Amino acid sequence: MRKILVTGGAGFIGSHLIDRLVKDGKSVVVLDNFDPQVHQGKKPDYLNKGAEYIEGDIRDESALRKAFKDVDIVFHMAAKVGVGQSMYEIKEYVAANTYGTAFLWDYIINKKIPVKKFIAASSMSIYGEGAYKCSKCGIQAPCLRNEEDLRKKRWEVLCPQCGLELKPINTFEDKKLLSTSVYAITKKDQEELSLNIGMSYKIPTVALRFFNVYGPRQSLSNPYTGACAIFSSRIKNNNPPLIYEDGMQTRDFVYVTDVVEACLLAMSSGKCDYGYFNVGTGNAATINKVAETLVKLYGKNFPLNVTNQYRVGDIRHCYADITKLKNAGYKPKVSLKEGLGELVEWGRSAEAKDLTAKADLELERRHLKL
Repeated sequence: MRKILVTGGAGFIGSHLIDRLVKDGKSVVVLDNFDPQVHQGKKPDYLNKGAEYIEGDIRDESALRKAFKDVDIVFHMAAKVGVGQSMYEIKEYVAANTYGTAFLWDYIINKKIPVKKFIAASSMSIYGEGAYKCSKCGIQAPCLRNEEDLRKKRWEVLCPQCGLELKPINTFEDKKLLSTSVYAITKKDQEELSLNIGMSYKIPTVALRFFNVYGPRQSLSNPYTGACAIFSSRIKNNNPPLIYEDGMQTRDFVYVTDVVEACLLAMSSGKCDYGYFNVGTGNAATINKVAETLVKLYGKNFPLNVTNQYRVGDIRHCYADITKLKNAGYKPKVSLKEGLGELVEWGRSAEAKDLTAKADLELERRHLKL
């Protein structure tokens, strides 16, 4: 039996995917650089003993030579993650994400690796603002909000044609991509490189646009990870969650096991080949609701720290239209309430260094928060 390679497989999503692949009897090899920002300088104790682990970088040919032995399916999860940090660690993000993906594909093509399926982890961040509808002008794909409006705390998005306030709707895959951060641009690069090269060389390739993934194993000591983990770190350290704007901005929070199901579907179904798909729940949740739920589940009693400040490049609303992936067989199963409960149950005993204030100060110092 040939192997499945998971790059970045020691991380949050990758490790859950590996657990499922091993459980299903697959032979799995993992290539991961064990980034100290994610793993705090130590290998996590959740690593599945049924998989083979190679410590190395996807830009290291010697590491790829070891990793690709007898491999015919690739899940490319490796990426440097963090929207705010990407705006000042520019070369690091482009090198790891854009160049790293190019290096990986260059190796596959020029070493003639017989890959039968390549699944790339993309991101909802590539959309920029989500999709909207104007009561007068119809469907809209707006750019970033006007800075003058943001300074006056006018948070909602206005129609670029008539100026009326827009109503957010589920974001569909063919919405215009208007990436608003270096991280988002590099994720778009990963997706487009993979689909282009895969199609050119007739290697079935799928790009999965993950929305706001949450669940156990998401680093609670990395201030550049997802909102649920950042809020959990604050709460566990008896600090109120730090909320930008008024907290009424919405996202699509999808539990990690549902994301794993989408990955398995992309691997097994020919319906997904050469396509790009949203992976979410199709439901919008406000940032305030998520933060308030976590505070309650952790048994704390303090108000949210709603700052009414904004970060440069932040969007207002984005939640998924999952019709396309549902038509291929995807069905999310975990509700937000249930998933947050699972996160908190795990999080009670997980290490959590609250570095949020430090990361926030870095944005302020660079005039990326106003």
